[in-house]
Amino acid sequence: MGTHKCLPSNHQLPMKKKTLNIIKNDPWLEPYSAAIIGRHEDALRKEQELCGPDGKLDSFANAHNYFGLHRQADGSWVFREWAPNATGITLVGDFSKWKQLKKYALKPKANGVWELKLKPDAMSHGDYYKMIVSWDGGSGERIPAYATRVVQDETTHLFSAQVWAPEAYKWKVKRFRPDTRPLLIYECHIGMAQEKEGIGTYVEFRDKILPRIAADGYNAIQIMAIQEHPYYGSFGYHVSSFYAPSSRFGTPEELKSLIDRAHELGIAVIMDIVHSHAVKNEVEGLGRLDGSYDQYFYGDGRREHPAWDSLCFDYGKNDVINFLLSNCKYWLQEFRFDGFRFDGVTSMLYYSHGLGQAFGSYDDYYDGGEDTNAITYLTLANKLIHEINPHAITIAEEMSGMPGLAVPVKDGGIGFDYRMAMGIPDYWIKTLKEKKDEDWHPTSIFWELTNRRADEKTISYVESHDQALVGDKTVIFRLIDKEMYWHMMKDDDNMAVARGMALHKMIRLVTASTINGGYLNFMGNEFGHPEWIDFPREGNGWSYKYARRQWDLVDRKELKYDQLNNFDNAMIHLISGVYNFQSLPVVKLWEKDDDQVLAYMRGDLVFVFNFNPVKAFTGYGVLAPAGEYEVVLSTDSADFGGYGNIDESVRHLTQADPLFAPSGREWLRLYMPPRSAQVLRLLRPEPKKPKRTPKK
Repeated sequence: MGTHKCLPSNHQLPMKKKTLNIIKNDPWLEPYSAAIIGRHEDALRKEQELCGPDGKLDSFANAHNYFGLHRQADGSWVFREWAPNATGITLVGDFSKWKQLKKYALKPKANGVWELKLKPDAMSHGDYYKMIVSWDGGSGERIPAYATRVVQDETTHLFSAQVWAPEAYKWKVKRFRPDTRPLLIYECHIGMAQEKEGIGTYVEFRDKILPRIAADGYNAIQIMAIQEHPYYGSFGYHVSSFYAPSSRFGTPEELKSLIDRAHELGIAVIMDIVHSHAVKNEVEGLGRLDGSYDQYFYGDGRREHPAWDSLCFDYGKNDVINFLLSNCKYWLQEFRFDGFRFDGVTSMLYYSHGLGQAFGSYDDYYDGGEDTNAITYLTLANKLIHEINPHAITIAEEMSGMPGLAVPVKDGGIGFDYRMAMGIPDYWIKTLKEKKDEDWHPTSIFWELTNRRADEKTISYVESHDQALVGDKTVIFRLIDKEMYWHMMKDDDNMAVARGMALHKMIRLVTASTINGGYLNFMGNEFGHPEWIDFPREGNGWSYKYARRQWDLVDRKELKYDQLNNFDNAMIHLISGVYNFQSLPVVKLWEKDDDQVLAYMRGDLVFVFNFNPVKAFTGYGVLAPAGEYEVVLSTDSADFGGYGNIDESVRHLTQADPLFAPSGREWLRLYMPPRSAQVLRLLRPEPKKPKRTPKK
């Protein structure tokens, strides 16, 4: 892509044969060391090819500063596009009355680059424009690949790029460092975040929703659907313009204002970035930008994703790598996002896109079905992101469990900070669908929530947006179903609702309290939002009824949603109040499937669960460190919609047992109502002050 080399070089990277830490930390990976080392060296070689022996990815990833439309210091304009198959390109727009004028025709340069230089008065801020691209055998309207503002006409529904050159946004928060100890993520969507039946805006989210998130105690938001997408109902996952924040929510400056305000509130902003595929559209997207099928995407049978009706990037092309790496840099620097959740990573890693594969053994990760070009791209992306901002957060949405995904690049990994623990929501859905309450086994629950690679951090969650879509059900709706519509008044004692609320709290508490990285919640689910998500479409009469969040439900104090929200607030504040909570060992104290009781300890906190649907236990013994304990959280509290059967004012002294004296453990005896959980804190004795020796 024109000027994208950092430093030209013909040098070969000297490879040192060494055992990478990823293999040292997991001896089971030793048989696959050749493949792991090979991938690591592929990434290093590609980095050198792109940047030279002394170059940095930060110096390479600058395509967005070269391509697209730019206003020069003297007020003139320069526009460039990479289109190697094109035979001609002309800009048309408001400034040309949408006619092809010679004045706006681009000139070809080397390496498939086209360029146009214009005087200051040749176009103005706010003008709409497109490219007319010609190629052997045809031509068509196109939106520039690097357009930073793309707007849809309300009448024709057609998209156009827009000249966007306002005064630079003045940031209030100059520097921001995310709080990741622990990371508590509130997943959200700008358009559907409002109560109204319509599309919410960046400004509305900033003013109305951010205060709610801050009050709830979350320290990060993960925003979906930022990159421009033609179809609103795609949830933002069929991207057309990778450099343009969606204009249906407002202006780029309004998005910056939202991020700025979040930082003022101590909230990190993570962008849900889509580099796994692109929309098939040709007029709006990259589908056939220069008339060819293989400019950005594979030109063979791999071009179309078999399940997503979208196009797959060719990660083996340096120009494509430059486009995507520069995209990461653009969002980090221009909008000051604090990191990314990479969508569809499993689809990128394997030629099969992970479809129909079980991934039951290590062999499945190293059998030759892996897309090494995609692995190289993801490795370089993580390296670049952390080169630009060492405190940036990267999260992989990945379900195969490929080892090393969230291991640093220097240790032989792909470099993500976290991976989504996608097996956890699947486990809860399977449990709710297939098991009776009396068949819930604490051994199974604890194993599922703590079964992870020791050297990789995860984001645990009960449900994300995936579980809230039409065709699926939220956890609360699986638990309570239609009773939610009739029995959510606080003075209505309905058994189905009582069961559902009790388990909703317990499921969240056991999931959030066993994290080894972070915890995620999708907006509204913290208070048991009753409706699924259904975007406007022909099948529902283009209605926005289900593409919104009903905040009035939690604001109405006569409803039980308020109680669920109170519990979530208390849980999040408890976890966030323990520094480095996610790093504390999860020490199992007790598990007994017959009783359906589970207990474990993190730091000074003991978490005790009674999943039994009918049995209350009096004086139930759990072996714990000797001392005095106070109750700091109870799911059975009346404030949280429980029955208040646990006396939270009682201090619990452990009872000695000679048998366990050598280990320092004693019996912590508790009253445990059915379907309840409680958290107790070990009260450490104040250190005794040394006696002063009287002066002689």
